[in-house]
Amino acid sequence: MNFNIAVLPGDGIGPEISVQGVEVMRAVCQKFGHQVDFRYALCGANAIDQVGDPFPEETFRVCREADAVLFSAVGDPKFDNDPTAKVRPEQGLLAMRKQLGLFANIRPVQTFKCLIHKSPLRPELVEKADFICIRELTGGMYFGEKYQDNDKAYDTNYYTRPEIERILKVAFEYAMKRKKHLTVVDKANVLASSRLWRQIAQEMAPHYPEVTTDYMFVDNAAMRMIQEPTFFDVMVTENTFGDILTDEGSCISGSMGLLPSASTGDGTPVFEPIHGSWPQAKGKNIANPLAQILSVAMLFEYFNCKAEGDLIRQAVDASLEQTIRTPEIQVKGGDLYGTKEVGQWIVDYILKAES
Repeated sequence: MNFNIAVLPGDGIGPEISVQGVEVMRAVCQKFGHQVDFRYALCGANAIDQVGDPFPEETFRVCREADAVLFSAVGDPKFDNDPTAKVRPEQGLLAMRKQLGLFANIRPVQTFKCLIHKSPLRPELVEKADFICIRELTGGMYFGEKYQDNDKAYDTNYYTRPEIERILKVAFEYAMKRKKHLTVVDKANVLASSRLWRQIAQEMAPHYPEVTTDYMFVDNAAMRMIQEPTFFDVMVTENTFGDILTDEGSCISGSMGLLPSASTGDGTPVFEPIHGSWPQAKGKNIANPLAQILSVAMLFEYFNCKAEGDLIRQAVDASLEQTIRTPEIQVKGGDLYGTKEVGQWIVDYILKAES
């Protein structure tokens, strides 16, 4: 198989972890006889500094023409600390999703047996936690009408029936492939937009009779994720709620550096780690590359290359079991490994694995 991959390293630790993802993909393609070409493009703060646009037209063209996008991270403190900034790195991420028609964000939440002790929750709560958060990406307050002056501001949480139906369809189909349990998260007791979400979900549920569908207010869902994360199988929600809940879910594993994600829809799919750009760690060779590497596993699986994805996951599990880990998840007294060293170990494991 031939892969044409757009690579968007972005900001902060993005370029460092991006290298590891690319090298792992090269190794897997070498192992399985695939051809892969990478094309690099600007995004985020780096793109603003160079061309004044966080998602330039050239970057959009490179992404549109690719089979998939391997994305890393955007964000820079100089924009975070300036509330008057008109152009921000994160606008590039939103633009990419909107222009590529990526309306579904798929975020697996899982635990690793050897890292249960790193979770902020008690081991008996998080052991065997394994669920997927499906977040709507191109509607809601992030894209609705906005206004701000010195005395008032508003963001409009705008959704249409087609937008809701298409993301719910994705969620029901994921539930059918898993444990056939779907939780629709909303705030239907207060918000009109949420009542439309719940109404449409109730209309669609009879078309998936094998799926147990339940409904949960977002505040209750946030508590339940901490109290009983094993309750969930597939969770679906709107853009803003999903942004918050997926970050909460990432903490269950013990490190945001462990979990990948995919954004899919009408155009080129994007695969990325869920963590941010962590600018404080830039250039220090301490960032965990595993989420980026597992994003490559999701990329292969998207194209029905299951064996390739399995090998990456096997390599990641082996690195954790053998304590080849970056500092934030290393065992006490364990050897120090950096971003490059962990990535290279996984590449070597893949190349040495039996065919």
